[in-house]
Amino acid sequence: MSDLLLLGIETTCDETAAAVVRRRGDGTGTILSNVVHSQTQDHAEYGGVVPEIAARAHVEILDHVIERALRAAGLGLPELSGIAASAGPGLIGGVIVGLTTAKALALAAHKPLVAVNHLEAHALTARLTDKVPFPFLLLLVSGGHTQLVAVTGVGEYTKLGGTIDDAIGEAFDKTAKMLGLPYPGGPAVERAALKGDASRFALPRPLHGKPVPDFSLSGLKTAVRLEALKIAPLGEEDVNDLCASFQAAVVDILADRVRCALRVMRERGLKPHALVLAGGVGANQAVRRVLHKVAADGGTRLAVPPPELCTDNGAMIAWAGAERMARGLVDGLDVSPRARWPLGEIESAERGATERGATGPGVTGPAD
Repeated sequence: MSDLLLLGIETTCDETAAAVVRRRGDGTGTILSNVVHSQTQDHAEYGGVVPEIAARAHVEILDHVIERALRAAGLGLPELSGIAASAGPGLIGGVIVGLTTAKALALAAHKPLVAVNHLEAHALTARLTDKVPFPFLLLLVSGGHTQLVAVTGVGEYTKLGGTIDDAIGEAFDKTAKMLGLPYPGGPAVERAALKGDASRFALPRPLHGKPVPDFSLSGLKTAVRLEALKIAPLGEEDVNDLCASFQAAVVDILADRVRCALRVMRERGLKPHALVLAGGVGANQAVRRVLHKVAADGGTRLAVPPPELCTDNGAMIAWAGAERMARGLVDGLDVSPRARWPLGEIESAERGATERGATGPGVTGPAD
């Protein structure tokens, strides 16, 4: 197969992003451009993402971000092989903005459209950055998602475990807000933890040692709040110690749950070529360090994209689009945005793209 050049558009939350990626016939790839406009300052005063503000910002900036991405790659629309965009899961207003824009570009330029699952894009990024072969174990940890997934191919995902309440990234953000730290909370907690004493507070490790690799974070958050109330008003040292204790608990939980998932995966006859860490929490250095050891102890390796590719970005969407397009998986212009879209519902090459009615202008598969 010849090289594929994909424009990727990402608008599921509070990053407006576009990128161009080249996927070569041998399955390797190169990022030609990757432009991300963060809305962090727009939401900081609210302590979290406001969906209406996010969607409005996407409308205002997306065209400029796409233009910058194409210019940085030195390409125009006619030279692309296809247009990829996040079609969910995410904040539906933002998803609509990105997917509608992608449809317009695909129609105008007579290019195939690939509607990408945002979670699949995170899952496949390590194949771009680390050339990870299938199968592998995915640990997806972000503000909205905490999952352990056996990945056996493009569109082939088996969820082994996940959170039964809060996502780990959400727990970081809420802990930060509780302790008066700025938004986004994850990096703020990590910075404070570096100056704190992780042994000062005895915090719980929910579900530690359980045979199913699920997570629970609500009890840990409650424990932090109760400890904070005991010693209020909090000084800087108290905040640092609480953050260090909280982060240490999260790290222990992750290590235990990943060990469990590696065991479950092998019991199912799958030998993972890597443990892949994806999502915004993957930028946390304490998390990375412990998972390097867990992977090595489990007879595999840890693959983590660079920090800028752990958080939401257009390159991961373009790459996922290219991976799908290389297998003949493209979409019709009638494809719908989805606020919820579990990994298990993603189309695989084996089921065939034709089952979704991929017909109409600009939606044919790539030429060999």
